[in-house]
Amino acid sequence: MDIQIATLCDFAADYNGKLVISGTFDTLAARALPVVHPACSLAMRFCFTQEDIGRHKLSINIINEDGESLDPNNMPIKPEFDVQLPKGAPFLTRNIVMNLQGLRFPEDGIYSIDIGCDDEVLIRLPLRVVKVNAEGKAE
Repeated sequence: MDIQIATLCDFAADYNGKLVISGTFDTLAARALPVVHPACSLAMRFCFTQEDIGRHKLSINIINEDGESLDPNNMPIKPEFDVQLPKGAPFLTRNIVMNLQGLRFPEDGIYSIDIGCDDEVLIRLPLRVVKVNAEGKAE
């Protein structure tokens, strides 16, 4: 299993098997803390091969610098899925878009979006939350 694309963005959609991504970002600027980011998307594209056939458990968790979940009541998110390849197909790709609303960041610093499968972290996306003044400069 290979993650070909994983990004946090303003908007994403699967359009007939094509992953549409708009406004990818890795930094949030906030004038006051805590800050709530109203809406964004986590866009992912997976590539599966014959070795991946079977049942798997995806894991998505947003953590702070201490490894604590941003929302312990709702994270990690752990959907299960089955992988089946069409006969004779050497690989299969699938897009997954998670729309995230109301993410609350209590303080500035470095956060991470961990994407894993079967209890193994496959990729860690960094997300920086920066407090800025009225001119938009980091404090």
